[in-house]
Amino acid sequence: MSLLAIDVYGLFFEFLHILTFFFEVTGAIIIIYGGLTAIVKMLLLEFRRIKIPPYNQIRMSLTSKIVFGLEFLIAADILATIVAPPTQQELIMLAVVVVIRTVLGYFLEKEALEFEIT
Repeated sequence: MSLLAIDVYGLFFEFLHILTFFFEVTGAIIIIYGGLTAIVKMLLLEFRRIKIPPYNQIRMSLTSKIVFGLEFLIAADILATIVAPPTQQELIMLAVVVVIRTVLGYFLEKEALEFEIT
């Protein structure tokens, strides 16, 4: 009976490890996609080949992608603490990273709301 409990426990943590990696990759892909899309739209706007939204709308779109990607990265960081019990130094580092990402996300979201108002 105890072997079954250990296997389930191990499978659960392996699943969390995979999920953490998935969240990290998803967050990075969202941010990269937003950046590449913004670059393409900016270049098209500069060369005026097609009708494209103005810079403020391009920035708002990029900002929203960054904020969304950061949310996935924060979730991955939190899951990572479950997968491997962290040391006190790792917990402090995680807290700093989460606070920085959260503050960055807050101000980016605030900036995006200002673009919507204007």
